[in-house]
Amino acid sequence: MDKPNQRIGSESNAHVGADFESVAKAFFAKQCITLTPRFPVDVGLSNKKEHCFDLGSNNPKIIVECKSHRWTSGANVPSAKMTVWNEAMYYFHLAPTDFRKILFVLHDTRGRGGESLLSYYKRTYFHLIPDDVEFLAWDDASGDILNV
Repeated sequence: MDKPNQRIGSESNAHVGADFESVAKAFFAKQCITLTPRFPVDVGLSNKKEHCFDLGSNNPKIIVECKSHRWTSGANVPSAKMTVWNEAMYYFHLAPTDFRKILFVLHDTRGRGGESLLSYYKRTYFHLIPDDVEFLAWDDASGDILNV
């Protein structure tokens, strides 16, 4: 494969991300919540700057970041991807407190029945996760949403 960091069987990583956002959007639509892609919110500490979350809405106030990352092919931690999750936590921290904040991730386990990437993240990076962030994991094999 001439693109070693691209997910096997996918046209591009951008397509993987867009397809995954569609899964999240459809899940919320079933709950009668219409989300807008690239949803802008002013974030910051003392000064504010617009940041676009993957999905969001003003009514109800909700912002969603979508991450479809997997363990590496050798079942190692995708450490560069974890920094992206940390960045999402920081943006959630900087977002207005009246928004519901959700990290919507792909449910991926290390080996058969092993630890999920989300469980690993929550165990290892607990100190970076704001108290008001919710986690939802989509199991692509079953199509189920896991509230983790």
